[in-house]
Amino acid sequence: MRIRLISSALLVVGTLITATPSFAQVGISITIAPPELGDYEQPMCPGDGYLWTPGYWAWANNNYYMVPGAWVMPPEAGMLWTPGYWGWNNGAYFFNEGYWGESVGFYGGINYGFGYFGNGYEGGRWNNGHFFYNTTVNRVDGNIEHHVYNTRIDQRSVSRVSYNGGHGGTEARATSEQEAAGHGRHIAPVEAQTRAAMTARDNPQHRVSAQAASSPVHPRELAPIGRPAAPNTGNSKLDGKYQKQQDRLVAQQSQERQKLQASQDKEHQQIARQNAGEARTTQVEQRHQQQTQQMQERHTQQMGQMQARQQPAGGGSHVGGEHH
Repeated sequence: MRIRLISSALLVVGTLITATPSFAQVGISITIAPPELGDYEQPMCPGDGYLWTPGYWAWANNNYYMVPGAWVMPPEAGMLWTPGYWGWNNGAYFFNEGYWGESVGFYGGINYGFGYFGNGYEGGRWNNGHFFYNTTVNRVDGNIEHHVYNTRIDQRSVSRVSYNGGHGGTEARATSEQEAAGHGRHIAPVEAQTRAAMTARDNPQHRVSAQAASSPVHPRELAPIGRPAAPNTGNSKLDGKYQKQQDRLVAQQSQERQKLQASQDKEHQQIARQNAGEARTTQVEQRHQQQTQQMQERHTQQMGQMQARQQPAGGGSHVGGEHH
């Protein structure tokens, strides 16, 4: 299968590994933004009854790695796959594990393609114990007997963003039906899925190294500062106070970015006047990158600390429509 990894600027601001429950499953939280999803060609469906499980980014050994999409036999007839997804909260990215269930739950509004366009599944359906494939979005071999239909899908979004929430992430929230699906009967990924993830983890071609990945060198190359969700404590006076705190912090961080950029620009002008050699220029760029990353790390921590202080009393954290 052909996989094309699309590079993106990773916000490398340190790594935080913690255990966090996701529908009673265990995941990780890190402070490096997942890359965009890549484009790849779906292989032909190998036989009747196989369901498509889309590719996704996983994390191990300080790297993201791509687990390719695959055709998989479900654990039981009538079961559908809800893909896993990355959610964002308090400056960290959390992975919510995928699962098999009687209906498709929330998967962050991520457009994984091939019927998983961010909401539900439009690649096929079960009927009287048989799975019917929508040939508009699936490659089905006409020489193999399949139950098929053809329904055109109107995709309004072609975003390849791979995470929910935070700056640049999808803004989808779980519906009541998706919440119910999330708390219904689940079956963990089957052995073939687990084996595929382990194989991808050990394949260097599937990795995106956090150390080697391209990261911003100057403040102007950073993504715009991500504003937290509007405060909603149920107390309008308190919400107003919290909103002012958020506005002040965003303004302060914007000013710090501008100040650091001006300082770096001045140093660039100095080495240009001095006709500095390549070695000197490289040294300056490396120091600028370090300065920018340190500032980004500090800003992320500040934003996370502020959001933690503004959590409603007695409330838990909320990531991508799921409670943790």
